[in-house]
Amino acid sequence: MIVFVHGVPETAAIWNKVRAAVDRESVAPAMPGFGCPRPDGFGATMDDYVGWLLGELDQIEGPVDLVGHDWGAGLTYRVATAHGDRLRSWAADVGNIAHPDYEWHDFAKIWQTPGEGEAFVESQNTLAPEDRAQLFVGMGVAPDDALEMATGSDETMGACILALYRSATPNPHHHWGPWSPTSAPGLVVHPTEDPFGDEALASASAEALGARFERLPGAGHFWPYQAPAEGAALLESFWSSLD
Repeated sequence: MIVFVHGVPETAAIWNKVRAAVDRESVAPAMPGFGCPRPDGFGATMDDYVGWLLGELDQIEGPVDLVGHDWGAGLTYRVATAHGDRLRSWAADVGNIAHPDYEWHDFAKIWQTPGEGEAFVESQNTLAPEDRAQLFVGMGVAPDDALEMATGSDETMGACILALYRSATPNPHHHWGPWSPTSAPGLVVHPTEDPFGDEALASASAEALGARFERLPGAGHFWPYQAPAEGAALLESFWSSLD
């Protein structure tokens, strides 16, 4: 079973096109608070989301191929390194966030700053979805897909984003590293036009994890929307090499 994990600020819908292009059984669970309710008492920290993901994996019978995008990638790196026995394989993008020298991007720094983060979330939520969507259009996402992303955003998602990013300073490696090669085969995917990516750091992370490193030419950060067929083909090739 393939398990696709989305990131921020997204819902599981970002995987719909990739799942349609993959001829294998899959699920795409929604991270708590992202297009679904935030359970009472759920802290929304990076470790809370790892615990949630492990609970999702507990419900699956048979081998699991885990695929993560954005923060879903961060969770994938943690599960692959700390709970690799739960996986047949794993694949993830933004490998740079796993590097010890990684510095968060400007949006993250705003979300991590008390007051500024709350003001940012509030200002976004006062906009109509069509207006919020323009941010994603500017990042190369098609208008219909950008609107889908913007429509999924609400106060609950915003609060979870703030809690998640504030639990991850100065970077994920500080909390979860150092890394060593994973027991399950891994793949680090690098979309070449991702403004939040860094090929050198991502490649170094792949080497530290003992994983393959593959470029996804011409694709941006939101490649599951922007290049689903190409991404699916890359994943299919990886999985087929393990069959």
